[in-house]
Amino acid sequence: MAQTQKQWTVVGKTGFDSLQLNESASVPALGDKDVLVKFHATSLNYRDLIIPKGLYPFAAKDGVVPCSDGAGTVAATGKSVRRFSKGDKVILLFNQAHLAGSLDAHSLTTGVGGTIDGGLQQYGAFSEEGLVHKPSNLNDLEAATLTCAGLTAWNALYGLSSRRLTPGDWVLTQGTGGVSMFAVQFAKAAGARVIATTSSAAKGEKLKQLGADHVLNYKDDTNWGETAKKLTGGVGVQHVVEVGGPNTMKNSLKAIGIDGVISIIGFLGGVKGEDQPSFVDALSNICTVRGVLVGSRLQFEEMNRAIEANDLHPVVDEKVFKLEEAKEAFQYMWDQKHFGKLCISID
Repeated sequence: MAQTQKQWTVVGKTGFDSLQLNESASVPALGDKDVLVKFHATSLNYRDLIIPKGLYPFAAKDGVVPCSDGAGTVAATGKSVRRFSKGDKVILLFNQAHLAGSLDAHSLTTGVGGTIDGGLQQYGAFSEEGLVHKPSNLNDLEAATLTCAGLTAWNALYGLSSRRLTPGDWVLTQGTGGVSMFAVQFAKAAGARVIATTSSAAKGEKLKQLGADHVLNYKDDTNWGETAKKLTGGVGVQHVVEVGGPNTMKNSLKAIGIDGVISIIGFLGGVKGEDQPSFVDALSNICTVRGVLVGSRLQFEEMNRAIEANDLHPVVDEKVFKLEEAKEAFQYMWDQKHFGKLCISID
């Protein structure tokens, strides 16, 4: 067993210069119920980019190993571990204490890559409760995309028990980021109909290849919310996967149908917007607006069964970075040069 490893940490909040590589960091020791994971891949999320910039709205400790995502092989187990054995293929759970049901005050503070060391390293030690088995149909790069983006999309469509996605539903997705691409795939696998927005014809073609029934260019059609509603015959969509934030919410409300659900994932379009909707708009549109912070281990395991059963494969950007190239990968994604999930391969 290796005693040292390559490991990135976030020291400070001055931007990507806060990312520091230690080529002789210690391999962590194991507690009785811990699992040592030898990582093969991680993938980047918008959250990973804004933590070193000091823009993340939740807790993040100084010196944390970044990246919530990670897929690898069990290298060793503590003496009381029962869920995994050496050689098992595993994936990290985002909030390590969020096993089932709703988040609580404690599980909210257990985010990997924020308060708990994440996947941008060769080895990591995690509680056996904070890991899931890798879907057998995925390679390591694909599996490394599931922790945050995959599970967030799944929670958006299935997390509200009173309005889970059903066949024939209309789903509206925004852009070609990881969460949105997963949402298209999950929706189509469930027999739903998808309206996707994007900014270019080339990206639109790729969305159609994934199964999107309609693609709207939000640069050409600034009133795409009303257009989307017309495409449903005026009924409106049942699910909106809202990743833009205040600047797209107005159109999302125009698209939503009665008793539909708008799941707010992020704020890629900025945290401030002009002429923002108010809470009263949820009433006037008779819809539910909910915030989504990834999901539970129970949901993760449910999602993985669906991925295997439908042989779904995440969309991974053709450019894959090496562990030593992490800074370049962060900048590449910040510059929005990626399509789908951007991955880092780990030896």
